Order: sequence, then structure tokens, then C-alpha cells
Amino acid sequence: MPFDYRRAPDPESAVAAATGWAGVAFLAGGTNLVDHLKLGLTSPEVLVDITGLPLDEVEELPDGGLRIGATVRNADLAAHPVVRRDYPVLARALLSGASGQIRNLATTGGNLLQRTRCVYFQDLTTPCNKREPGTGCSAIGGYTRHHAILGASAHCVATHPSDMAVAMAALDAQVAVLGTGGRRVVPLVELHRLPGDEPHRDTVLAPSDLITSVDLPPLPPGTRSLYRKVRDRASFAFALVSVAAVLRVEDGVVEDVRIALGGVAHKPWRARRAEDVLRREPADEEAFRRAIDAELAGAAPLEGNGFKVPLTRNAVVSALRELSREQR
Repeated sequence: MPFDYRRAPDPESAVAAATGWAGVAFLAGGTNLVDHLKLGLTSPEVLVDITGLPLDEVEELPDGGLRIGATVRNADLAAHPVVRRDYPVLARALLSGASGQIRNLATTGGNLLQRTRCVYFQDLTTPCNKREPGTGCSAIGGYTRHHAILGASAHCVATHPSDMAVAMAALDAQVAVLGTGGRRVVPLVELHRLPGDEPHRDTVLAPSDLITSVDLPPLPPGTRSLYRKVRDRASFAFALVSVAAVLRVEDGVVEDVRIALGGVAHKPWRARRAEDVLRREPADEEAFRRAIDAELAGAAPLEGNGFKVPLTRNAVVSALRELSREQR
């Protein structure tokens, strides 16, 4: 279908160009959007090109944190020396995603906003509440190997595909957004939505909201982090289960822990219950298993993905065990 194309010279102009349209899309790397245009999954009335905006820098902040522009390429972010030194969980997550060619194009903002790769969402011949609200969810009772075990609803069981977003969730990232009402900050863990009865709404953003940057707070000295991804093949595959873990141990006791899961929910899943169980506990395998079991007590696997429960448990325990050994 034809659409209106506009090239924005600055972020404010991009938001203005997107305002007032029912169907609007921002074009940056285009690695997800162009696929959807080809498949007929989206047909925007206006396409706002933001490739020329000055949002492609990584900046060290006075407090020791990091500001990542929305159009920073995934490959550049993964290779950035501060990311590799201070946030290895993020570097590993980025390098686990897609292929080298796609990472050279994909952007920070676009990665956060990519849509599910559920096979039913991408198949226009099947009902899908995410694609066409009210038509039904073909995945329920269908092929569910890659679908959610946490936070799903009777309307949608799709999972969020991003590796980068899972790492950023564990890092307490803050997302800067420019909209018609001005600038605001959204915690990354609140950016994405669970499906509920509106699975077509992936995030809390309005159509004309533009992500401008993501801030990572500094990690305390002695903190270690890693990203572990379990998938069907070694590359160019989405996670069955992934774990972003951030851990600080002092005198054998867990002082701080942050755990985010990918491949298990409609959004990057911050394992708050597991974290609460584990803090001030011994950094040993028994405590790690007790913590993740508390988180997985709320899991509701489907007929074809029950294996994700023990897979998640083992992946989390393995990641925490590795991090705790680094701190002895």
C-alpha cells in the first residue's frame, strides 16, 4: 500500500511528523520494519525516516553510567570498550542476537521495539489477536515450542524476541522518550506490556512517541554480569530461554542480584521474586535453585513447551553459579 514518506531533520520534527496519524512508523535500521512491510503485517499511512537524527552516540555520564543513543547500531554498541568492560551482560546479549549483517544495521531503539516472531503472527492466513484484535490466538492449541510460560493470557502467548532488552532489563536501564507532551523517562522494565486483553499493544508508547536514548546506571564495584542464551542452533536463532544475570557477592553472601529472562514471556521478564528470595542468602547452588523455583511457581506452560520450566531453572542456576565463582 502507498504511504507518505517524511525525512526528519531533528527529533522534534520526527514527533511532529508522526503526530495525528493512526498508522505511523519510524524508520531507522529497518531490519524488522522492512520485513513486516514485505509480509503485509503493517501498512503505515506515514513513514518517518529518522536515520539522519543525531542519536548515534554512546556517551559516558558523570555518575559513571552510560547513555546510548537510539540509533546506535547493535554491532557498534557490542564493540564499545565501556560496554565490554562494565556491562559484559549487554555485550554478550547483543552478540547473541541475529547475524553480523543485521547487527550492522539494527539500532538500539528498533531492537527494543521489534515485534514477536510468533509463526502465527507472521502468517496472514491464521487468526492472531496481536495482528488483528478479536480474531483469536492460533498458537493456543497449536505449535508452542517458542511461546510463553510466564505472564501470558487467554488472548496471546507470544514472546518478545529481543536479547538486548533482556540484558537492559537486568541493568535497570532507563528509556528516554520524546512525545507530543515533551520528554519523559520510562524504566525499561515498564516499557513493554504483558498481553492481557490487548496483545496488539506491545509497549506503553503512543504511536508518535520516539525513543531518543537509553541510560544505563553504573554498577557497584565488584559486580559481575553475564548473558546466557539457549536456542535450537548456535547462531541466527531466537531464544528458547535466555538469562541476563547481575550479581554482587561479599563474604559468600548475595548483596545484590538482578535476573531477567528472555524467551518466556511477552516482555523481558524481570525475576523479582527470585531476586527477593536470594538477597542476603549464601551464594550457593541450593539458594540459587530455591530462588528460581519461587519465580517459576507461577509458570503456566503450554502443551508443547513444558520443557522451558526445567530449562529456565537450569540456565539461571548455571549463570549464577558461574558468576559466584568469579567472585571467590
